[in-house]
Amino acid sequence: MLNLLLVRHGETEWNLSQRFQGHSDVPLTNIGQQQAASIARRLADEEIHAIYTSDLSRAWDTAMAISEFHEIDLQSELRLREGNFGQWEGMTYAEIEQSDPEAVKAWHEDLLNFSPPGGETPLQLSRRVTSFYDEIQTKHSDQTLLLVAHGGSLQILICLLLDIPIGKFWQFNLEHCSLSKISIYPEGAIINVLNDTGHLITL
Repeated sequence: MLNLLLVRHGETEWNLSQRFQGHSDVPLTNIGQQQAASIARRLADEEIHAIYTSDLSRAWDTAMAISEFHEIDLQSELRLREGNFGQWEGMTYAEIEQSDPEAVKAWHEDLLNFSPPGGETPLQLSRRVTSFYDEIQTKHSDQTLLLVAHGGSLQILICLLLDIPIGKFWQFNLEHCSLSKISIYPEGAIINVLNDTGHLITL
């Protein structure tokens, strides 16, 4: 059995202003740092065998806070990055809709196969997430892994684990520094915890 602990990164300024972040390296806010400290305390007593994190600072710094309670080096993983939104990064949905309404229309009509200018499609994101999962599944059987990443990449991973169509990824809500726990058996995956933010209630 493989156990996965999934943590989304803490809050950033672009989260607050509802701007597409993608591969842009936007740092945590002060609240985001406090959220990271809270999830770190929540996981302090968990047995963790390895920590994989997106290399973007909002995820890396969240993972670093957690690793302080464990004698484990972080393993940087580009395949856990958020989806690439290309030229849309740094913009709000309203700004994109105003500047390129035809692209937004095409996006809604074919979510899986549409990519923003210079970006990637959800299908391309799913391929790199699948590649990463196939690798760790072979390498870490019967262990507990912590994955610190982004809403999109973690939503896609959950769909893959549960054998749910990738197009349903947006139906999984993952808050900042939320915790999800999934156990993976030969017969399939079981969600034990999903989007738990109880450790953040005092912030």
